[in-house]
Amino acid sequence: MSSPVVPLAGVVRTRRAELGLRQSELADLAGCSERFVHTIEHGKSTLRLDKLLDVLEVLGLDLITAPGRGRIGALPEDPVIEGTPSVLDTPLAAEEGP
Repeated sequence: MSSPVVPLAGVVRTRRAELGLRQSELADLAGCSERFVHTIEHGKSTLRLDKLLDVLEVLGLDLITAPGRGRIGALPEDPVIEGTPSVLDTPLAAEEGP
């Protein structure tokens, strides 16, 4: 079974190549080690998120989450528990002046 990070690794490697950067140059620009860039590009499944985000920023990439299959399955469309007031049902308090 391959790591779920493998697609990310390919995107990072491809984008770095498109920009004409060596791993060492990307590492310098992102403030991390060349070893960390190598680790990303080889699909290691445990990475420091802050460092990963720095690398992605240099490459002009964003990390975006989207609904997926997940380990526990899909959640219902509206996970409101019956009898519990929704945030939308709660009126906002009016701001009072000074």
